[in-house]
Amino acid sequence: MARTIPYVPKTDPGVPSFSLGLTDSSQEGASTQETERAKSPESANLIEELDNLVQKIASSAAKGKNKSPQIQRETGGESSAKFRTPGGLYQITDDMKQKCYIWGTRLKEDADGNTNEYEEMCTLIGQGKYILMRMRLVSLQAKSDIESQIVSAICLILNQKNEKRFQEQIYCLPSDIVCMALSDHPKGEFVSPKTEKEFRVEAYPSFIPFIDRKKLTSHPYIFAPVCHMGHWWLWLINTTKQKCHILDPLHKRAPSDKRKQVNKFTGYVFSRLITYAGGEPLQKGENEKKIKSSYVKISGQKTSYDCAIYEEVDHYRVEYASRILLSEMNKERDRAIRESSAIRLSKPSSVLLSPFCQIDSADIETA
Repeated sequence: MARTIPYVPKTDPGVPSFSLGLTDSSQEGASTQETERAKSPESANLIEELDNLVQKIASSAAKGKNKSPQIQRETGGESSAKFRTPGGLYQITDDMKQKCYIWGTRLKEDADGNTNEYEEMCTLIGQGKYILMRMRLVSLQAKSDIESQIVSAICLILNQKNEKRFQEQIYCLPSDIVCMALSDHPKGEFVSPKTEKEFRVEAYPSFIPFIDRKKLTSHPYIFAPVCHMGHWWLWLINTTKQKCHILDPLHKRAPSDKRKQVNKFTGYVFSRLITYAGGEPLQKGENEKKIKSSYVKISGQKTSYDCAIYEEVDHYRVEYASRILLSEMNKERDRAIRESSAIRLSKPSSVLLSPFCQIDSADIETA
């Protein structure tokens, strides 16, 4: 689950990373009986998944189809992208991504047992300064709990992409404020047992600067990753039709009355956020606390720690680290490039993607 305490690696991780591997879909009220699942297509990058998902929902609504489009694997175009910094011209190769991943996720310990987990590694400049400490990036290590801050950072980066779908159609809501709200209302209670107050956006001032009010009210689709009780799932909110859909790799419908209550509260939180930004609520009056959400059937996850990632799990962890640290939004990007480039690997780079590979100082040489 989303945590605000220092990162501590776990042997049996509860918070998964977040991505989608779509196969069949269904509309609200679909049968929950198990059906044979075809093997999911090869993993695609998150941007393509979000775009394909919007197309899938729109196509399903218009044509009544219940098959998801094929998701194509990311080509090598982005892997070989070049960009210029004051330090020179750099190419983002797969080796560069892996070095960046190692540099960002490696903890060092001094003679007194102190680590560098609180070192500031990334400052994303957008609506505000979103700072990631090393302990957040360390959560990208294989089979570890991925922090909600990592997911929020990816959302902030996607929202700034100069593409029509993110500038006009899709807004990715950073997960921090929703995860904190669920922490204060763990069973979906509208009155928090901790604060004895109802949810108010204003009660979370540290997260408000990272909400893009304009996009939250103008874009027809909101993608909102949510983590609760050690599990991630995705909300898709159609603000035009005021409908909510849930993509959960573990469930085809709410598994219990408790989850139904959590869903009602979560829908209420989204409605309050939209209203706070100046938009229309998803429902009015008391109905705002009774917002219904339909489940879209997707292929199920196959590990206990990575929600809906089926192949190359650790590839995604490497990809997320490099996308964050090498983002143009990162004020510390030059440092990330410089210090990552200095790493020399004494092992074949391919083994880095194995969850059984443990990297320590003996495996790495720095120039």
